[in-house]
Amino acid sequence: MKKALAIIMAAAMAMTALTGCSGSKSKLEAIKEAGVIKMATSPDFAPMEFENIKADGTKEYVGSDIELGKYIAEKLGVKLQIEAMDFTAVQAAVTTGTVDMAISGFAKTAEREESMELSIGYNTDSDDVGQGILISKDKAAELTTAESFAGLKVGAQNGSLQHNLVKEQLPADVQVELIGSLNDGVLMLSTGKIDALAVSGENGVLYAGNYDNIVMSDFFFDYTSEGNVVACQKGQTELMEAINNIIKEVNEQKLYSQWTDEATALAESLGIE
Repeated sequence: MKKALAIIMAAAMAMTALTGCSGSKSKLEAIKEAGVIKMATSPDFAPMEFENIKADGTKEYVGSDIELGKYIAEKLGVKLQIEAMDFTAVQAAVTTGTVDMAISGFAKTAEREESMELSIGYNTDSDDVGQGILISKDKAAELTTAESFAGLKVGAQNGSLQHNLVKEQLPADVQVELIGSLNDGVLMLSTGKIDALAVSGENGVLYAGNYDNIVMSDFFFDYTSEGNVVACQKGQTELMEAINNIIKEVNEQKLYSQWTDEATALAESLGIE
């Protein structure tokens, strides 16, 4: 009798375990059931993600990355919920799973691959203008090499590709000033609180075009772009597989370059401040 009871209990526990496994929802299933995908972004990275204050005073998030987020949501059959935050917080949000994905001008790095699921590359067919440094216009003639930045204070977003490039390719005595947003960094550069600001060439050209007192240095980091990536929480492979399939479609149709052209025109019309 005891043996039979033990067998029954063991069978019941096994059935419960199986039911529990089959009943649990994956992240992708949960997103589709909720009808919403949460996307983290740092909207200070024109033309990829930035703010547009409309005529009625309301704020909207725009840019080529925002369009990619919308496209992913549309293909998944859900709405896009944008969670705007500074760049450091974006990375924390995706690693802890408080958002479903992050699209914020991410480059693929070994450190990110260890802590996040990263998509295949997008933005691979655009004209890459490299990674460089914004400086004061009156310093343009002297800040032209990596060595010329020795001892200077250079701003960079914490954990960004530019932060890594500054540490790896500029002199060891460079003082790295971590900034929350590129807008803060440009203001600090314009007011003399930092000597230079590490940026993507695309961002730098836009900012330089809207500020009379700053320009891009002739020095550019040694870096070859492999495009950008979408990030998800580590282990969310099913969700990432779905995102990768959508990105393949975006790449095949060259949609991202179209979104970039449109976002660049909008950013230039608004001015980046």
